[in-house]
Amino acid sequence: MKKFTPLLLPILALAACGEEPAPEPVETVAPEPVVELAAPDQALFTELLANACPNAEPVNTAICRRAMGSDEALCEYGLGEDEFLRNDATIAVDDTGENWMIVDAEAVCAQ
Repeated sequence: MKKFTPLLLPILALAACGEEPAPEPVETVAPEPVVELAAPDQALFTELLANACPNAEPVNTAICRRAMGSDEALCEYGLGEDEFLRNDATIAVDDTGENWMIVDAEAVCAQ
């Protein structure tokens, strides 16, 4: 035991003296919240078309397809009694980034 004692004292002394002051806290900025839009579906498209084209027949069926990460979606739809997807429209994220809107609503309403 006496042989180990002289070796332990310098190691303990170095360990006690080697403490560095803690780094100053860095001020962090809170990340901006990411708005997640609902996937475009028949209910959403029905509402968008009713708001954009109040005189149009109601949407009977609709399918919207969106490429991964895209700000636009292509919707094919049928109006009134029509169960076939005869019409199409492009919807896009609006300027606020929080809602969908029909691109070129005048042309869509004219269909």
